[in-house]
Amino acid sequence: MYGVTIKELIKKMDLKNMTPELDTDKIVLVHPDVNRPALQLTGFFDHFDKERVQVIGYVEQAYLNTLTSDRRRYVYDKLISSKIPCLLYSRGMEPDECVLELCNYYGVPCMVSKKTTSDLMAEVIRWLKVKLAPMISIHGVLVDVFGEGVLIMGESGIGKSEAALELIKRGHRLVSDDVVEIKRVSDETLIGSAPDITRHFIELRGIGIIDVKTLFGVESVKNTQSIDMVIKLEEWDKDKEYDRLGMEDQYTEFLGNKVVCHSIPIRPGRNLAVIVESAAVNYRQKKMGYNAARELYNRVQANLAAKND
Repeated sequence: MYGVTIKELIKKMDLKNMTPELDTDKIVLVHPDVNRPALQLTGFFDHFDKERVQVIGYVEQAYLNTLTSDRRRYVYDKLISSKIPCLLYSRGMEPDECVLELCNYYGVPCMVSKKTTSDLMAEVIRWLKVKLAPMISIHGVLVDVFGEGVLIMGESGIGKSEAALELIKRGHRLVSDDVVEIKRVSDETLIGSAPDITRHFIELRGIGIIDVKTLFGVESVKNTQSIDMVIKLEEWDKDKEYDRLGMEDQYTEFLGNKVVCHSIPIRPGRNLAVIVESAAVNYRQKKMGYNAARELYNRVQANLAAKND
């Protein structure tokens, strides 16, 4: 699992850093969830998720205001000394002086956000889940075709980059060529992106490196895209049986998530860009409830039944 520094969190969420003396670049978050330490403020620390971002909202602050100053300091001391990564106040609420004193003493950054507690928590969780998601790198080309993320895979030199270039010329968008970084952000969603060093570049054998963004404009590239389907290009094998109806979807797996996969045999004269476009549109049609192969099967069955009658 990757880590996110408190410095990155402050910058992304536009937080006010109340403890600028602390080095927020060395404190790392490794858990994508956040915690509101309501029970902890009452003294109950069993099963405390101390590795999470700790958010103090309006309710927590209202409860703390009912305590005596000595009791409040005791509660804060126990919370902050438990090695939490940071303390985050919502609604623009300013922390007490004793809080800042304890945060500086124990090396715990304290920040303030103007957002409401619910909005702040949702935004932090969403961002951290993406940043801390499990990631792998695979060899392939990722293209946005009609809004569907199509991952083109196959052996080196089979024509992945050429197919991507033709798709770009037809108005679709490149996400990554050669190396695709895949993150599992949920049980249903895989997000693909390009490494920083190769972003917006395509390698064409015999020509060299092409800067897609410069040649075709900013509308021809995209930084991230969900991976909705995989197309595997392979050399034509006359002895192999290929699926000609598509009644049942085939799948491949990345990081435990299944993705629809089509194996496309390559022969001279086949227009890969048109095939990829058709596969993307057909996939969208299936998501909307229409399956052409199933419709053909139903027509054949109805025709056979009519002849038998």
